[in-house]
Amino acid sequence: MAGELDILELVLHSGPVVKAVLLLLLLASVLSWGAIIDRSRAFSKARKTAKTFRKKFWEGDDLGSFFKRAKPKKYGGMCSIFTAGFKEFTTTREHGGEHVTIINNSRRAMRVAQNRELTRLESQLTLLATVGSTSPYVGLFGTVWGILNSFQALGSVQQATLNMVAPGIAEALIATALGLFAAIPAVIAYNKYTAEIERLEGEYDDFIEEFTNVLQRQLIR
Repeated sequence: MAGELDILELVLHSGPVVKAVLLLLLLASVLSWGAIIDRSRAFSKARKTAKTFRKKFWEGDDLGSFFKRAKPKKYGGMCSIFTAGFKEFTTTREHGGEHVTIINNSRRAMRVAQNRELTRLESQLTLLATVGSTSPYVGLFGTVWGILNSFQALGSVQQATLNMVAPGIAEALIATALGLFAAIPAVIAYNKYTAEIERLEGEYDDFIEEFTNVLQRQLIR
């Protein structure tokens, strides 16, 4: 408890620049944790809805009937890809398009829907990357500034002691510690979610190819 009070006292008695650095790092940490929690929920939902949709899709229902029941808000990104592709397939077919044109248009519509879904999932990852890459340097700046102030304060003293220097150095090192505290979770989360996006992109790619084959079979019936 005493240690916590000492740290708080050091922060309260730090210079304005160091205080500004600490506040900036604290804000960055809060924002990054908010993004981590938000993306965790988004990716969890994307995984579950993709699994549920694939199961429903391969139950063998008529595509037209399934399209009427398919709701992207309920079944997520893979459902959005399906509805975009089937809608374009139906529209182009009704306008008398050639088989190659119908399939190409349907595939392009699905790719657009896929890109929109991946872009939505990638939101806030830039924030995590920024916090993870810059926070240590911001903390280091606060540390260097605090140490310089500590040594400048000793200029008018004939004999310096450890007790005179230690508080200033400890105060400065808090900035480095807070910088790492903000950066490490952000970097771990960024790498984790980047891998999640790649995995989901692979699942969406597989579904687009599988659904394209289904549409081709529909055309030759």
